[in-house]
Amino acid sequence: MTEMGKEQEGRSDHWEVRTQERAYAFLPELEIQEKNRYGQPIDLVDYTGQPAGRPMYINENPSVGSNPNRNKQHGFFFTADNCIGCHACEAACSEKNENPPHLAFRSVGYVEGGSYPDYKRMNISMACNHCDNPVCLKGCPTRAYTKHVEYGAVLQDPQTCFGCGYCTWVCPYNAPQLDPIKGQVSKCNMCVDRLEVGLKPACVSACVGNALDFGVVEQTPHNREQCKTDIPGFPTTDITHPNIRFQQTRTMPDEMTRTDSMPVKYHKDEKGNYKPMVDQKVGKAKSWNFGKLNSRENPLVLFTLFAQAAFGLFATIFLGALLGVEPLQAFVASDMWVATGALTAGMTGFALLMSVTHLGKPLRFYRGFNNLRYSPMSREGFGLAMFAAGAGLNMLLSLPTNQTFIELTGLNLPDLTSAATGAGLFAVVAGIGGLFYMFKCYRIKARPFWNHWQTGTSFAGNALSIGALFAGVVVISTGLFVGVSQEMIAVATSFFSSVFVAGLILEAIGLIGHHKDMNSAEHEGAASHYVQQTTFGKTYVLRNVLLGLNIVASLGLIIATAVGYEIAFVLLIWLALGGLQFFTAAIGRALFYILVIPTTMPGAFFWKNKGFEQHARDIGLADNPATGVAPDLH
Repeated sequence: MTEMGKEQEGRSDHWEVRTQERAYAFLPELEIQEKNRYGQPIDLVDYTGQPAGRPMYINENPSVGSNPNRNKQHGFFFTADNCIGCHACEAACSEKNENPPHLAFRSVGYVEGGSYPDYKRMNISMACNHCDNPVCLKGCPTRAYTKHVEYGAVLQDPQTCFGCGYCTWVCPYNAPQLDPIKGQVSKCNMCVDRLEVGLKPACVSACVGNALDFGVVEQTPHNREQCKTDIPGFPTTDITHPNIRFQQTRTMPDEMTRTDSMPVKYHKDEKGNYKPMVDQKVGKAKSWNFGKLNSRENPLVLFTLFAQAAFGLFATIFLGALLGVEPLQAFVASDMWVATGALTAGMTGFALLMSVTHLGKPLRFYRGFNNLRYSPMSREGFGLAMFAAGAGLNMLLSLPTNQTFIELTGLNLPDLTSAATGAGLFAVVAGIGGLFYMFKCYRIKARPFWNHWQTGTSFAGNALSIGALFAGVVVISTGLFVGVSQEMIAVATSFFSSVFVAGLILEAIGLIGHHKDMNSAEHEGAASHYVQQTTFGKTYVLRNVLLGLNIVASLGLIIATAVGYEIAFVLLIWLALGGLQFFTAAIGRALFYILVIPTTMPGAFFWKNKGFEQHARDIGLADNPATGVAPDLH
């Protein structure tokens, strides 16, 4: 038998052990605790009830590995004092996983502080932490993620993924990587094929400075005295309970800054823990930067606004009629109500189409309903689809009383008004559910700027204001065309104006609360608000001024309608204010997506630096694949 054959003897063939593999590449055999510091059992078989000897089909291989601890939670150990920033771990990871230059499952960033001659820098090597509570798994609408009993690895199947990128939003550590070329996400897989034969992950074996180690979680490696859960620049562990431990014994300055473009730094509190705070890297000057409002998230701007407008259009008219508003009762009983149902379904369909165009693989959109059990994104899409179905069904059930339909077809069908009302109520409930889970999609702890009740007031406010605008255009224009009395037109105008201004006031209340909370906060949300007040400062002020003027003018319009001003003049002003609000809402929603700063790990000056990536695109450097800047394709 050859030397290589002897090395491989007794092991599975998931990964070929090299001849004379060094001892540091093998997993150590240590005494294992029963629970980790979060109270979770380390032996995952007892916790999940899954069989201990099942195959993982690694590389389509049904055999089971020889690792005696394969059913226990494993994790990385990083000694920050030892990391020299050589990026060998990145290179080894990318080589093993055959990643293109613009993707890295493991990346090295750093924070620095102090001044000469007492300047200090700390490197941080970070990949997926295979958390106890993997929010990527719960958030993924396609169920591409699995938390395995074997090694506690959180694995992701790129072939199941349709490239929505939601997992990249919810992960606090920037572990899932969205490839804009392939239109799918992939991530660190813990090198489970190497673990099956007792080898450490490729990044650990390649580490030059002995900074990375790996094994069953909560085991302090040899010659290490600390086993901490945080270091400067590492987000809070409360979100996911990550399976990574640290040692960092060198004394660091009280304030550590990032070299990437993110306006965040870290300050040591009384307990010695480093907390994020705003780093005013761009000063305090206010700018417009309208051009920067254009982003990859443009389809989501249209999706959210049109979905909210469609619900507001249908619910305002339908519920107004049920509440006894006379002009709306007459409208629902008229032929135009069927056309309104078609318009509602069409607007919702357009909104859902925009959400599909945002996907890396749009033709796989149907997989978005795979995770209704956990994913708010799945529930959001399902709720809006049911809303469109309910509105369409309401339209169909209203046809037997539609005079135009009767005249064209000659059919005399039974009156289905009660069933149509039931379908309308179903549509309203489904729409509320869809918008609620749209709101829940953005209550992301890893994105504090979004994780605020103001997101809900913005969505609900836009549904009321823009929905009332569309509803008013349809109802009032129909009334004018068929010659409804001025009194009825005035009642309808007053009703829609009231709903319109209620939406504006609700949105304004949320913006005031958000401004107050973000100004007093010390986290990435406060950094986002700082960018909002500087880089987009003039645009932000414009949006707020237009919203305030719209509220005042709308209240005046309600008074003008009540005291009997010329109805044509009132309608003209109301429509102008409605169009202005749509413009204002579009600015606000674009800012919503552009500004958010996640609780991600620090980058370097070139790598994982949004500022450098944009500069590389601006000057054409990004056209060279070796630069490592992802093409901006989606």
